[in-house]
Amino acid sequence: MDLLPDNDIGAELASLPAWTREGDSITSAVTLTDFRAAMLYAAAVGYLAEEANHHPDILIQWNRVTLTLSTHSAGGLTRADFALARRVSALA
Repeated sequence: MDLLPDNDIGAELASLPAWTREGDSITSAVTLTDFRAAMLYAAAVGYLAEEANHHPDILIQWNRVTLTLSTHSAGGLTRADFALARRVSALA
């Protein structure tokens, strides 16, 4: 999988307002009503990730879920990261 150039990354991020770039990753955080809702959201993200065979780092802090996407095997951001980010964004 090929790394995306910076101008492509910028264009992708423009269409995903809930996501920000942090170095070689993109990150999004959502605040839900409680821990149960956070766990259900994380499970839904896990389902999408398994379907895509592309897995984010997931941090759960009571009612807040932070997702970080990067294609580790490629050493940065690829189209797979943004494809999964779009699917995850549709959950909210």
